Amino acid sequence: MGANEHGVCIGNEAVWTKEPVDEGEALLGMDLLRLALERSRSALEALHVITGLLERYGQGGSCREDPAPFCYHNTFLLADRTEAWVLETAGRLWAAQRIQEGARNISNQLSIGTDISAEHSELRTHALAQGWWGGQGTFDFAQVFSLTQQPVRMEAAKARFQAGQELLQQQRGGITAEVMMGILRNKESGICMDSGGFRTTASMVSILPRDPTQPCVHFLTATPDPSRSVFKPFIFGAGAAQAPQVLSPTFGAQDPVRTQPRFQTQVDRRHTLYRGHQVALGLMEREQDRGQQLRQKQRDLEQEGLEAARGLLAGEWAPPPQELATLFQAFVEREGEVYA
Repeated sequence: MGANEHGVCIGNEAVWTKEPVDEGEALLGMDLLRLALERSRSALEALHVITGLLERYGQGGSCREDPAPFCYHNTFLLADRTEAWVLETAGRLWAAQRIQEGARNISNQLSIGTDISAEHSELRTHALAQGWWGGQGTFDFAQVFSLTQQPVRMEAAKARFQAGQELLQQQRGGITAEVMMGILRNKESGICMDSGGFRTTASMVSILPRDPTQPCVHFLTATPDPSRSVFKPFIFGAGAAQAPQVLSPTFGAQDPVRTQPRFQTQVDRRHTLYRGHQVALGLMEREQDRGQQLRQKQRDLEQEGLEAARGLLAGEWAPPPQELATLFQAFVEREGEVYA
């Protein structure tokens, strides 16, 4: 997931379809996301970038640093100040749905049915040739391209997708940044993962004002498990830079991602804030009283960030550009002090 200076936001999820997954090196979903953010000024432009790269280069390759490959195709949620799209892929093929109203979620499965706003030119002819679709009647992308026998992880995703829909529907007309943070922290639904050897890696909530004179505000955790993390505000502007405390270390030419064959060894890519956060999680689990105190400090810091964003968007706070550019850095430093 990520955002750019034009207010384009993209998130992606793994998906498995009837189209075979290529273990050979190709563009990962994260590559497609990053390149789209680099090259687009709107959600629609980002969609065109991704589909163009898909058709030219395809997608595939291992998505984890391990000798045993872990490969998948991707679904994307794209939004800007004025519109939103869901883009779902199967190999080089794809279908897209423009979101006209309400709220929309994705969760490790194909979810575009008959409401297709745009599609690959060979999507239906390919399905027909493979015997997946008879060529008559309505064309349901999810039904046609979903696996008959789903992997266990995708069966679990159905309940998570449904729960996400219900949580969004419950807040219909009243969705705020705080509401979205709460949904991302919901463990009962499986949206916030912390079991089965997998933990939600990081989380992001963005406020995209329709008024182009107002800044977009992106709240980032930069740490896993949002239920025990701090959403910190980031605003693009002159002088904005990544906080060094959340930059993963690099290992030059000897990095296992650069050597052949790849991923034969593992390195520690945890950044400074991640390490501190891991220690804090351990404390929360071992010592109830100290853990509660630490969690309260996290909540207080997050609330400060939310109040700063509200004041900024309401015109009650007008800091100089340099202060806005270093806002995220300041919150990262303060979070690090909490863990220290």
